[in-house]
Amino acid sequence: MDRKASVIRADFPAGRRVLAISDIHGNLAFLKELLRAAGYTGADILVLVGDLVEKGPDSLAVLRYVMELSERNAVYALRGNCDDLAARLLERTWEPVPAFFHHYLEVWQDRSLLVQMARDTGADLREPEDLPELRRRVKERLAPEYRFLTGMPDILETPEYLFVHGGVPREEGLEGLSAYACLKNDNFLPQGCAFRRWCVVGHWPVTLYNPRIPAAAPLFEAQRHIVSIDGGCVLKLDGQLNALELPEAPGRPFAWYSYDGLPTAPALDAQAEFAASVNIRWGRSQVEVLEEGPLLSRCRHLETGRELDILTEFLYPKGEGVCCEDSTDYRPAVEPGELLTVVRRLPDRALVKKDGATGWYFGRLGEAGPPVPRRWEGPPG
Repeated sequence: MDRKASVIRADFPAGRRVLAISDIHGNLAFLKELLRAAGYTGADILVLVGDLVEKGPDSLAVLRYVMELSERNAVYALRGNCDDLAARLLERTWEPVPAFFHHYLEVWQDRSLLVQMARDTGADLREPEDLPELRRRVKERLAPEYRFLTGMPDILETPEYLFVHGGVPREEGLEGLSAYACLKNDNFLPQGCAFRRWCVVGHWPVTLYNPRIPAAAPLFEAQRHIVSIDGGCVLKLDGQLNALELPEAPGRPFAWYSYDGLPTAPALDAQAEFAASVNIRWGRSQVEVLEEGPLLSRCRHLETGRELDILTEFLYPKGEGVCCEDSTDYRPAVEPGELLTVVRRLPDRALVKKDGATGWYFGRLGEAGPPVPRRWEGPPG
């Protein structure tokens, strides 16, 4: 039976900075680098808007790191649908059918929190029948982790903000909402919801909202008071982890920081923008391969009919057809000397990121450098 949403309430003290991060997905390195880039200290308030775990290499380590921060700092860790799945499997509030269980293990393998917990406790996890022993060992040997995971609330409400992983249809009567619907609320922005307070959500990578340009920066719907902050960390090659900094007072701008772990390089040549582009994204990614090459393949995107070059490594079979990882023919405007993030470097072009947007650069790049965290300002809060 679906449970009702659990809601906690807080009133952030004046003068304390508030950072919100969502969809870490077990990437401890990105989380630490992002907090370092944001200058995070124990004086700050940290809101984690769900999906701390699953799909990344360090889910158990992320859980433990967040627990450590929570012991000494003001940290609000909210459930996402991935955290909820792991919690329900451990609590035995949901028993998976064998087909789902095997799919779960096959897709995520050792990037699953449960697999990492099994490895940590010496349990075997190959079949649904292994779950009872895993539960016993986790409750016995990982009791603090179990309590923290299963005790995470779904929604944080303050006088000025709502924080929820997927999204909510309204501001009132939150406890009466389905918890699962609040956590796994796909494609939230087109649902037409509007709020008096700012509603901060994750779950749906922001690039999925833009049909033309792949963009991972937080997406603000100022008139409706919604900001979506999932930058596609772990899920996408060019994904990034975003930290939203709330305004010190209403009317002042938001700020945000990002980290993607990718190398950087200075642009040596100018490039004009080509924005009449297409963003081929998850769920809309079926293509016809017209000419396959070792690095790039000429393809036709079946939904739009657009022909474009796609990295050959991005192509994969699905059913009787072919799909691709997120791809585009967008070209950002570039000035010489600008520092670009390099996703892939080819002999005649490079797939780069500028201001969180991914596109092709056909100019020359300088010498590669280390990843550089970024900071931007957004619309008034």
